[in-house]
Amino acid sequence: MYHYIFLPELVGVALVLILQATGVFCILRGPAAEAPRWITRIIELAALGSFLLIAFTFLLRFHRVGKYASAWWLGPFRGLVYTWALLSVLGVLAFAISRVLPRIRPDYSPARRNFLRTAQIALLGAPAAVVGYGVFVERSRVSVREATISSPDLPEDLDGLRLVQLSDIHLSPYLSEQELARAVEMANETRAHVALVTGDLITLQHDPLDACLAHLSKLRADAGIFGCLGNHEIYTGTEDYAEKEGARLGIRFLRCAATRLTFGNAHLNLAGVDYQRFRKPYLVHANKLFEPGAFNVLLSHNPDVFPVAARQGYRLTIAGHTHGGQVRMEILGQDLSIARFFTPYIDGLYRIGSSSVFVSRGIGTIGLPVRLGSPPEVALLRLCRT
Repeated sequence: MYHYIFLPELVGVALVLILQATGVFCILRGPAAEAPRWITRIIELAALGSFLLIAFTFLLRFHRVGKYASAWWLGPFRGLVYTWALLSVLGVLAFAISRVLPRIRPDYSPARRNFLRTAQIALLGAPAAVVGYGVFVERSRVSVREATISSPDLPEDLDGLRLVQLSDIHLSPYLSEQELARAVEMANETRAHVALVTGDLITLQHDPLDACLAHLSKLRADAGIFGCLGNHEIYTGTEDYAEKEGARLGIRFLRCAATRLTFGNAHLNLAGVDYQRFRKPYLVHANKLFEPGAFNVLLSHNPDVFPVAARQGYRLTIAGHTHGGQVRMEILGQDLSIARFFTPYIDGLYRIGSSSVFVSRGIGTIGLPVRLGSPPEVALLRLCRT
């Protein structure tokens, strides 16, 4: 009845549950073996609860159950599920390593035993410490990142033009209005010529979309505020409302539409499209938005449209969606993140010929209320001639 695209998620859920069961079994047979019975009962109930939460979250992906995903109280629980899943995987790995360490070159030296005991404690605490840093420190460490976009086709009067971008806000229980207000303030401090919003204003249907739009309307730029819509506007069925209410507040969302901005004697054609994921080919109608003789810029939440946009003549595509991977790490010179499985355009600037795409890490989070190796940002793009 359901499409096979859910198979990878089912496998992932099964693996997480197996790892959790293994971890709980090891704890009950190991450190908690001599603990009072009420402690073991708490561990068992916590494990059972986490299993049910993960299974329930997976069921939300199916159409018959997914309608309940908009319930306001599910937001924190979904994040808790993903966080617990990550902690489980890291915790089981750390536990396994801590059990192997004492068996390497056995030595009955008291000093070595103390060292190994300390190492075991550190390993078991490391996953919680890492996730805690991502939740309470890096997730809220918003900064302004500047990028220079060079193009041989840039008119002289557009040289030095500044575009400020806010993306993937996800105003929800994991991003407060105060944090969004601070990001808007940081964007205004750049004194940009154009302010851009590239989708995913909220996460779930009952998240505060009105409050998000009200804060974004406080962006200040010479030419105004423009944007495109993301996949979460589609999931929550708020595309039309966001467009209408945004227009009332002075934010123009470009939904397969374009507008001409004039700076001196030069024209910048700013086009925008709604999020497009499964319906290929990409940008079927975007070629009609292209303006010959102008410098053409495309707003698209999904960066995967970039190769098509470049072929159509857009010299700059501005996107988001990936959160920069949200959780990234570098191992042996390789940049690792889940986003690499879905797109080659994860974070920052990419080029094809004389065309560029800039992918913002965004501000908010999805699933896990954590960021590691991918801090939130306000992006400031400067156009320059080569």
